[in-house]
Amino acid sequence: MHAWRLDDGHQTVVLAARGNRLPEVMYWGAALPASEDLGALVDASGHDVTGGMLDENPDLSICPETARTFPGQPGLIAHAVDGTPIHGTLLLVSADAEGGRIGLTYRDDANGMTYIAELAVDSATRVITASATLRSDKPIRVLWLAAPVMPAAQHSDEMIDVSGRWCGEFQLNRTPWIPGIRLRENRTGRSGHEHFPGLFVPARGTTNTQGEAWAFHYGWSGGHRMVAEELPDGRRQVQFGHATGIDSRPGLEFATAPLYLAYSRTGLNGCAVSFQRHVRDHVVTWPRPERPRPLHYNCWEAVYFDHKPEVLKDIAGRAARLGAERFVLDDGWFDARNDDTSSIPDWDVDRRKFPDGLDPLIEHVHGLGMTFGIWFEPEMINPDSGVYRKHPDWAFGPGDQILGRQQMALDMSNTAVREHAFAKIAAILRAHDIDYIKWDHNRVLPVPDHAQAEGTHVLMGQLREAFPDVEIETCASGGGRLDLGILSHTQRAWLSDSNDALERLSMQHNAALFLPAAVTGSHVGPRVSHTSGRNLDIRFRAWVAASRHMGIEMDPRELTEGETEVLAKVIAWWKSNRGWMMQGDILRLDSADPAIIAEMHIAADRSRFAAFIGKSATSAQILPRPIRLAELDPNASYRVELANRDDAVRLSRGNMALKNGPLMLSGRFLVSKGLTLPWSYPASLWVIEGSLP
Repeated sequence: MHAWRLDDGHQTVVLAARGNRLPEVMYWGAALPASEDLGALVDASGHDVTGGMLDENPDLSICPETARTFPGQPGLIAHAVDGTPIHGTLLLVSADAEGGRIGLTYRDDANGMTYIAELAVDSATRVITASATLRSDKPIRVLWLAAPVMPAAQHSDEMIDVSGRWCGEFQLNRTPWIPGIRLRENRTGRSGHEHFPGLFVPARGTTNTQGEAWAFHYGWSGGHRMVAEELPDGRRQVQFGHATGIDSRPGLEFATAPLYLAYSRTGLNGCAVSFQRHVRDHVVTWPRPERPRPLHYNCWEAVYFDHKPEVLKDIAGRAARLGAERFVLDDGWFDARNDDTSSIPDWDVDRRKFPDGLDPLIEHVHGLGMTFGIWFEPEMINPDSGVYRKHPDWAFGPGDQILGRQQMALDMSNTAVREHAFAKIAAILRAHDIDYIKWDHNRVLPVPDHAQAEGTHVLMGQLREAFPDVEIETCASGGGRLDLGILSHTQRAWLSDSNDALERLSMQHNAALFLPAAVTGSHVGPRVSHTSGRNLDIRFRAWVAASRHMGIEMDPRELTEGETEVLAKVIAWWKSNRGWMMQGDILRLDSADPAIIAEMHIAADRSRFAAFIGKSATSAQILPRPIRLAELDPNASYRVELANRDDAVRLSRGNMALKNGPLMLSGRFLVSKGLTLPWSYPASLWVIEGSLP
């Protein structure tokens, strides 16, 4: 028997193999003693055999093999160039296990294939990164290659995955485990609104704040496949890999994207915090890490395509007076771009709109103390554009394809396409003092192709190298491309095109299972939402935005004097707290009232917190139920107060202590019983501040 283990003091992973076979993950859970006898552990994990079964249970290995009579989804499906299936057997060549890393090399001599698996744990974030590579001595076709396959707990009743749509991203689905496969496949060519590449497997009884959970995220932007399978014998497996068939060409080497794994003994939050920290501290590369996250202003929902320099200057001045620190010029600044039907990817400044170019506007913005950002959609092409008329062959897919937002995708595998995009974007960045790009992607691909994502990553890497101080926001009609692959090149995520705070409340709450506040953009939208038609109070809109990387996206000329005062006050609060909030953890709180969506931000040193208690609907009972906080020192006393107690409405008639000032309460009380808040209307939010004295 061969056995290897990974440890970070919080969790242990044990891999073991019979003879020279591929190993199985025999254990993934709470940290085991260093003295644990791995041989005894493997023996104790053995399964019986009964009637109607094979004489031995086939291995549920890190790459289940068809040649081992495995009854479920195999980890590798490969064909020879002539279409003949390859049913190989991989045997151990070498193993390297030290320093929080396991590297395994296996070989199938008969078929000339080498399989390499790597697993590494980050002791700070407690995230395990796993990947697989297949090399062949001769060209083959690989239809499916899974990242190292993990077992799913049999004391779990359900799995939680993520679906969505435009303006409705990050919707959680709870699916019971039953015999067979839960298959989710995204073939749109991006990580997608529809099938975010993530999965949680909670143990029975697990909530946001308590119980065991295991979590998965596949860090790839080009389309993925998830298989969560319960075998007839009851064993369960989880597989992630590229969407099937997105690269059907014969090749000599095939690799998965990184599969990020997290384990928790403190509910879903433990996995969520691991992912948040890993994204913020190890995946994203910050141009100026010492700089506070700037208060963002985007002009899209103020002017759309109607760009008039004097109007934009006026809006910029109003945004600056509210506290904005970055001004972003959105779609409509380039030649002949009066709607979404033309001009991408020409990227020349429209001299009819900007007779003197962009410099006067940029200088005005800088004079107001703000930096300047600009919108591009580098991977797309309008048939009505100069580039298309000159290079129709640069468009990706068939000529008679259905357009999306009046556009096609560029062939990002084409070096000439990337060179054109780089040259045009670089010319704008070199000619102007710009430190931010909103990078959009407004249509799905006509056919899935992994080379599109790879080409985009190459282009982003070239731009980051040439302009290291420029920050990039990933946007794809909102949250259509949010994954750790794209976040390795970008610093901000536009979660959704919906600025409706009621819709945002739920989306942001669910996205916190994977994304930290520092990268999650959230804007104060117009009084009447442009995507839902809902009219929401400025207090609610402002506080929902203040729970993430805050911004404004509306016409500030619509604000009344009272609304201006409220918004400026919330912005000032966010600025005074962003230092610790953008470096802290987001904890989803459990609520006994389904109308309440509650979470708390807690500082890295646990000395302070801010809880955002949102009310999305009318409660079934009259009075609010207590909200229990999380991860506080039970023996410490916290100064607790309502940051927005002036928002109490006239129907909140009681003389509650929280409405009158701060209280000193123990962590034990706040976690065990919790705080009872004043009565409030639906579509409102209380903010609780807490700190150690």
